[in-house]
Amino acid sequence: MVNTLYLDSQELEDIVLQRRERYALIKENEQLAELEEIEDARLVVVAYGASARIVRSAIQMARKEGIKVGMIRPVTLWPFPNKAIEAASRTAESFLCVELSTGQMIDDVRLALAGSRPVSFFGHTGGIIPTPSEVLEAIKKAYAGEVFHLIPFHSKLEAGE
Repeated sequence: MVNTLYLDSQELEDIVLQRRERYALIKENEQLAELEEIEDARLVVVAYGASARIVRSAIQMARKEGIKVGMIRPVTLWPFPNKAIEAASRTAESFLCVELSTGQMIDDVRLALAGSRPVSFFGHTGGIIPTPSEVLEAIKKAYAGEVFHLIPFHSKLEAGE
């Protein structure tokens, strides 16, 4: 059973192709992100929303310790700011996603990088807000070359189980 507003197959295909073109234009022209301290960053942290404010503080702390770290804050999650991630990968050796979730953005970052750089994750769930010091420790681990998926207090995730 066909269930659509367009009962004619050709008309439906035309509409689908028009939308595909529209989405391609949006994806190309509407990617929005804020970039902070990425010019010389060896590690780039990707964070949005409340996490980005915490990351900003952690980056300031890390920079005082000589750690070359920057941040990309996606303003749009669709279209995802692939161009900003790709540009940052020219100098960055690795990426760290910091989220108030279990790591839903990691795949977006990995896709934008086409697997060219390691991507780690640090986050909390359930309304627990990470501190800048906790994020700084995750930054230090990622900067040292560790690749991890870490929700504190859940060591099974870090072990990859």
